[in-house]
Amino acid sequence: MLRYVIRRLLVLAISLLVASVLIFSVVEMVPGDPASFMLGTGAQPETVAALRQQMGLDLALPVRYARWIGAALHGDFGQSFTYKTPISGMIMDRMQVSLPLALMALALSTAIAFPVGIYAASRRGRAGDATVMGVTQLGIALPNFWFAMLLVLLFAVRLRWLPAGGFAGWADPLAALKSLLLPAIALALPQAAILARVLRSALIESQDQDYIRTARAKGLTSGQALRRHAMRNALIPVLTIMGMQFSFLLAGAIIIENVFYLPGLGRMIFQAITQRDLIVVQSAVLVLVFAVILVTFLVDLAYAAVDPRLRRR
Repeated sequence: MLRYVIRRLLVLAISLLVASVLIFSVVEMVPGDPASFMLGTGAQPETVAALRQQMGLDLALPVRYARWIGAALHGDFGQSFTYKTPISGMIMDRMQVSLPLALMALALSTAIAFPVGIYAASRRGRAGDATVMGVTQLGIALPNFWFAMLLVLLFAVRLRWLPAGGFAGWADPLAALKSLLLPAIALALPQAAILARVLRSALIESQDQDYIRTARAKGLTSGQALRRHAMRNALIPVLTIMGMQFSFLLAGAIIIENVFYLPGLGRMIFQAITQRDLIVVQSAVLVLVFAVILVTFLVDLAYAAVDPRLRRR
């Protein structure tokens, strides 16, 4: 197991290094100059050149990359060109919104998908299975931002149970959770539909195996064989989807954060792009990529826990 973990950690480090090079290169290729954008079109060339030198934009790209990644390894992402504040503090403030939102959405998605997927698999080919598949297909097809607007109209405008937008802050945990509940539901339901379908397919495939027929021959009911034996093997593709979903929920919630006016990491990246604050974009995307790679590493460890055969590879 130790050798397996060391190999995965090595892959994680190499992936992060390659990702950092790609992120820096892609952002640098974006047309436009941050100094010219900040000073406006009427700025004198000497003023633009002085600001570029002050911001370090006149240095060679390899030097700038080395400085940026070296400082990032120590938790220092530099200062925002626009707000003149440390980027690490900005990221930490936004992660207090994005990370709980992603965790809430993943928890809701899992809580919905597992019983739905098990129910559909246990009623394979029956009316209940067909109904579940139809509902999950609808859940996948509906855009989450449109569904979010419906949630706002119902629970915020008409019923007035939950706030329509904004974030109350963690000084009042109950108010903060209420602020995140509608966005989490809007993010969770489409993901729950996907996860339920994957779980159903994995369980049905496991039910056709010899060990399930043996368990049934020993006297277990279909539901008992499914829960005790089929579920463990079905978890491997499910864990893959859950890891991908968490990465999406953490990094891909820009539209939902804008619908609900949440000061999350995705919205910060969107604003930094419009303001040409490239160092914020680079640093925030690097943090998100690290989170995605870390989740992939944890999913690999979960694979090894579920299926010990993988530890020997």
